[in-house]
Amino acid sequence: MNIDVLLGLQWGDEGKGKVVDVLTPNYELVCRFQGGPNAGHTLEFEGKKYVLRSIPSGIFQGNKVNIIGNGVVLDPALFKVEVDQLAASGHPLTERLKISKKAHLIMPTHRLLDAANEAAKGAGKIGTTGKGIGPTYTDKISRNGLRVGDIQLNFEEKYQARKERHLQMLAQMGYEVDQAALAQAEAEWMEGVACMKTFEFIDSEHYINKHIKEGRKVLCEGAQGTMLDIDFGSYPFVTSSNTICAGACTGLGVAPQRIGKVYGIFKAYCTRVGSGPFPTELFDEVGQKMRDNGHEYGSVTGRPRRCGWIDLVALRYAVMINGVTDLIMMKSDVLDDFECIKACVAYKINGEEVEDFPFDIDSVEVEPVYAELPGWNTPMSHMKSEDEFPEEFNQYLSFLEAELGVNISIVSVGPDREQTIER
Repeated sequence: MNIDVLLGLQWGDEGKGKVVDVLTPNYELVCRFQGGPNAGHTLEFEGKKYVLRSIPSGIFQGNKVNIIGNGVVLDPALFKVEVDQLAASGHPLTERLKISKKAHLIMPTHRLLDAANEAAKGAGKIGTTGKGIGPTYTDKISRNGLRVGDIQLNFEEKYQARKERHLQMLAQMGYEVDQAALAQAEAEWMEGVACMKTFEFIDSEHYINKHIKEGRKVLCEGAQGTMLDIDFGSYPFVTSSNTICAGACTGLGVAPQRIGKVYGIFKAYCTRVGSGPFPTELFDEVGQKMRDNGHEYGSVTGRPRRCGWIDLVALRYAVMINGVTDLIMMKSDVLDDFECIKACVAYKINGEEVEDFPFDIDSVEVEPVYAELPGWNTPMSHMKSEDEFPEEFNQYLSFLEAELGVNISIVSVGPDREQTIER
């Protein structure tokens, strides 16, 4: 088994990018397997901050091969912006990054469809990032998609056919298209396509499996979080791809038996962006304190994140469906100055306590059942080893491990790659 998978266990924004960066020296290939530029992975090291949207988070660590897999949807215009920003930082990209021919392209008209779809939902809107992710995956499933490999095969003809189809759909929805704005977006998009051509397009499934056969280690990087999975998340307030471990198989073309470790990442508390149910959400000064302490604002969108106590009902569910072997707890330092730490151990629905995540938590009234633990009231961001952990923090770790049935092998006490402690 040469493939390990790293993914988020909550509603995204768990800090996956930092951990991929930390783990990359142990691997030779880092492969992103799903999602689009709506996922912002933030990394901080050597006094600098980087935000990655589509490029895998292993891009900074030496001469590792990074692959954008077939399960990803890619916006050429945003890709070019990302490439330009990283190139300006002095990191060589063309020799480190390869792109799957089977990855689907987000077109400018996909963004318009995204906006039209959200507007049509009114009060029931999902709260998407508006980057065209959903319409692109819709086209993929309905067999109307445009893929990276098409850039090399009658591209102009294929692009125009799909654009005309989208414009007809927008007209039927009564959505008025700003033609000048669309023309500008198309110009930037085509510049992005030209940028993409400077990278190698590969049959990623053959490339990855060849390296596995040669004994090279692969790290698969997921985006968003388990509770946003299209099948198992809090539907319909979810993303448009499979964010769970199984998504690594379909998003890269690797067999299930190749998977070894499954790293599940979660915060010491919980956050969510956009609409949708969030049983432990706090609307008081405690929730605002979490937001302020954790700088909880989207790395791509800038949107303030909703904050609340850790939800172990959802987390147990995520551990189960992903087959998590190693837990990684992020942002432990955010709770450094809390007198009391709460953890939701069950839901009360219609007067009955349930510990299994239900079919639909949006249509029923969910009351979280909390366990309370003492806070550690100790700044942890300077700590270098677990020997320095306060006893109350160790109690919190032991409590979580007992509830989840999996060891917490890594603890993060700050945003920098150096603020990562192995247990």
